[in-house]
Amino acid sequence: MEIPPAGPGRATWLKHKANWLRLSAMTMNHHAHLGHTGGDLSSADILAILFLGGILNIDPAQPRWPQRDRFILSKGHGAAAYYSTLAARGYFPVEQLRTYMDPLSMLNGHPDRNKLPGVEANTGPLGHGLPIAVGAALACRMRKESWRVFVLTGDGELQEGSNWEAAMTAQHYGLDNLTMIVDRNRIQQGDFTENTIRMEPLAERFRAFGFAVEEIDGHSSAALYNRLSHLPIEPGKPSCILANTIKGKGVSFAENQPAWHHGVPTSEQLALAAKELGVEVAW
Repeated sequence: MEIPPAGPGRATWLKHKANWLRLSAMTMNHHAHLGHTGGDLSSADILAILFLGGILNIDPAQPRWPQRDRFILSKGHGAAAYYSTLAARGYFPVEQLRTYMDPLSMLNGHPDRNKLPGVEANTGPLGHGLPIAVGAALACRMRKESWRVFVLTGDGELQEGSNWEAAMTAQHYGLDNLTMIVDRNRIQQGDFTENTIRMEPLAERFRAFGFAVEEIDGHSSAALYNRLSHLPIEPGKPSCILANTIKGKGVSFAENQPAWHHGVPTSEQLALAAKELGVEVAW
């Protein structure tokens, strides 16, 4: 995949790609009558930078290449945006997205590494992704290899204690080959995160657990690219990037609406989303 050189052109290209991922995910959820549209939309810019912006050292022609960077989608319910990203990157034909959640489809409601190339770990039960990522980063260290591990978590799932056990392990071993990205959209199933269990000051909590932390605009292609292309944040420490996002980003009727955690668009809403996002889905 040819990526435009640094500058305004790259940012525009990446934004267009992210909006395509958004509309593709919405189209898939509309087809399946199921899905997690709000989180698909909030994570699209992050996924676009990682997979389409040249951050991850990967080869779709060799999904199990031993020296590849590992990416784990801990918020496995964001599968539609993830599958759209893998298809756009060339892991499987884009037309296969039409089968999302169909019987016997490779595209389950949550990622399955046994069925789909590019998926590193089966995820969906919240609080599993960071522990898996820590184990992978530690294995890399023990093998004296140089690949990196990236994990994208939701913010509501940080209420799971398994994440903090994993965080203690990551700092204990100084896993600076590990980068945790939090999709900080401030909404979880049913309500805003702060109404469920207060999470702030989240940055200070991760610093207290030994992570180097930076907060950025999770919808800024430039901010995401600049940070993710210069890792670790601090040598000797695992990195935590708090990506401030908007649930339902880019679609007026879904933005910042808790109901769109599970929301599925109607045909009319899908048409409006396509107009607002300025893209078309050609599959």
